[in-house]
Amino acid sequence: MLKAEAGDGQASLADPAFRHDVLTGLAARPRAIQARWFYDRRGSELFEDITRVEEYYPTRTEVAILDASAADIAARVGTGRAVIEFGSGSSMKTPRLLEAVAPAAYVPIDISGDFLRDAAAELATAFPGLPVLPVEANFMAPVPLPDAVADLPKLGFFPGSTIGNMTPFAGIDVLRAMRGSLGEGALLLIGIDRVKEVGVLEAAYDDAAGVTAAFNLNLLERINRELDGTIPVDAFEHRAVWNDDASRIEMHLAATRDVAFGVDGRDFAMAAGETIHTENSHKYDARAANTLLRGGGWTPVAQWTDPKNWFALILAEARPPAAAP
Repeated sequence: MLKAEAGDGQASLADPAFRHDVLTGLAARPRAIQARWFYDRRGSELFEDITRVEEYYPTRTEVAILDASAADIAARVGTGRAVIEFGSGSSMKTPRLLEAVAPAAYVPIDISGDFLRDAAAELATAFPGLPVLPVEANFMAPVPLPDAVADLPKLGFFPGSTIGNMTPFAGIDVLRAMRGSLGEGALLLIGIDRVKEVGVLEAAYDDAAGVTAAFNLNLLERINRELDGTIPVDAFEHRAVWNDDASRIEMHLAATRDVAFGVDGRDFAMAAGETIHTENSHKYDARAANTLLRGGGWTPVAQWTDPKNWFALILAEARPPAAAP
C-alpha cells in the first residue's frame, strides 16, 4: 500500500467538517462523500457549466417556468418581502424572481464564500438600491439572518431541485431548518424535479461533453489539494445510474484499476470497480413532493410546471401547527 506523502501542509488549514466527512466517507463501506463538498470555487464554476449543456434540462426548464409564471407568482407572493435564497450559487435564476416580486432585501446563502460574494456583487450592481446581504453558511441547519431583514415578511427561494440531492429524511430536516430560519408565516418557492424517462435522466447527469464527469472528478482534486491527498485522479471515472427503487439518479466515482493513496496522513486502498458514492438526485411525482414539503412543515399552496410536466415550482407556506388532525 502507498504511504501518504508529506504534502504542503494544506490539510492543517482545511475545513474540519470537510476533513471529517472525507475521512469518514472513505473508510465507510460502501464509500460515500457528501455532495455538498463538490462546491469549492472550481466545483461551483463547473456546476454552472453543467446547467448550460444540452442534456441537462432542469435549469432551462425551471427558467422557462419562472418566465412564464412570474406574474402569477408575484400576485401570490406580493411585494416588499425579503427574498432568502438557499444555496444561491451564481444566482442565475434570481433576477427573474427579484424583478417579479420587487423585494425589500435579498439575502443569498451559500457555503462557497468566494463564489457567493462575486455573485452578490453582480446582483447588487444589477439592482441598485436593493440591499443585498450575503451570508456564508451551511443552510442544513437554521441560519441566523441579518438584522436588517428581521422584521420583514420572508420568501425563501430554493431553486434547482437541490432538495433532490438529499435523502427524503435529510430533505425533511433541511425543510424544517428553512422554516426555522424564515419563521412562521413565511413562504417558500422551491424547485422539484419530476420522475421521467430513464434515458433522459441518465443523459442529464452524464453529458456527452464530459462536464458532469469533470464536476464529479473535481472532488478528488479538491481532496488532493486541501487534504494533502495522493489520489490518482486518472484512475477514476464518473458514473451516473438510475436507482428505480429509491427514485433517484446516483453519481459515483469508480476506480478503473486497483489503487492505493493517502489523505491527511491516512492510507486507503480501493479495488478496480469499487466506487465512491458522491451524489443522489431524487425525483418526485406531484403527490410525493407535497408529502415531502408537509413533512418539513410547509403547506403547498400553488404550483407551476412546464408543458412536459418535467419540473415543478411549488409555493408553500409555513402555517401554524394544526390543533387537531
